[in-house]
Amino acid sequence: MIKLQVIGNLGKDCITNTVNGKNVMNFSVAHTEKYKDNQGNQQDKVIWVECAYWSDRTAVAPYLKKGTQVYVEGTPEVRTYPKNDGTTGVSLSMRVQSVQLLGGNKPSSPGDYNNPAQNSSFSGSSSSNQVNPSNITEPVDDLPF
Repeated sequence: MIKLQVIGNLGKDCITNTVNGKNVMNFSVAHTEKYKDNQGNQQDKVIWVECAYWSDRTAVAPYLKKGTQVYVEGTPEVRTYPKNDGTTGVSLSMRVQSVQLLGGNKPSSPGDYNNPAQNSSFSGSSSSNQVNPSNITEPVDDLPF
């Protein structure tokens, strides 16, 4: 089994659909890595991950809004698709097993600061050995390879 863990911000609002009688929440997460180029200039590299969360726990969907910071984990899938210019494109997607709201977005109104769903965790499985996102650090220096 391959496991993928991503901390990032949602690129668009979550869309909930029903496929063959099952609920699926679709959203995209952008993860930004910072590194220094050969000249020592700080650079950003954005990696987009398309997420599909197959779960009856759709109560989290209204909180998955554009700009919200989340921690998601699941199994990765690589998809290919035909581009308009005739070449083949590749995208990274994830079948989500759990999602946790980290509360890293700016509230749109003063009442959003008291959002009870912030820092809440939603999991598609009953596994009790969840990863603590506060222990995950993102390196700011050069990449080690």
